[in-house]
Amino acid sequence: MNYDRIMTRLNPAIVWILRSPLHPLLSPGLMLIMVTGRRTGRRYTIPVGYQRHGDEITVLISKARRKRWWRNYLEPRPVELHVRGRVLHGEARVVPGSSEEFRAAMDATFRRLPFMGRQFGIAYDRHTGLSDDQWHTVAGEGAVVKIVVD
Repeated sequence: MNYDRIMTRLNPAIVWILRSPLHPLLSPGLMLIMVTGRRTGRRYTIPVGYQRHGDEITVLISKARRKRWWRNYLEPRPVELHVRGRVLHGEARVVPGSSEEFRAAMDATFRRLPFMGRQFGIAYDRHTGLSDDQWHTVAGEGAVVKIVVD
């Protein structure tokens, strides 16, 4: 099952729910990121899965080659978020796929949600963790954006 295609079709409804009083239905795992294109200046609102630890939010992007929004953060830039019914601001940056920080972010997510490995082209096993080969596959298929909230 391709979760990305399903989610793309559901995006307008998800955006509506996350901005409404019904947001608690989806807020534990989804947030809105408001992206301003660095070249076009156009503004996009995109629902994304996230993990929050204190003032840091991590977003994993599967099938990253097909998506463009995250490339706006190859250099650190300000970002606006809608998280659990609140508008937050922060600074977002892409984590290099070759870094240990990237590997740790992916491994932590897959340990909690092993089925997510399939979205990145691997069969993840909690007992062995992310192998070097899997890390390289995931780095080619995905991206990680880290956001520090103000």
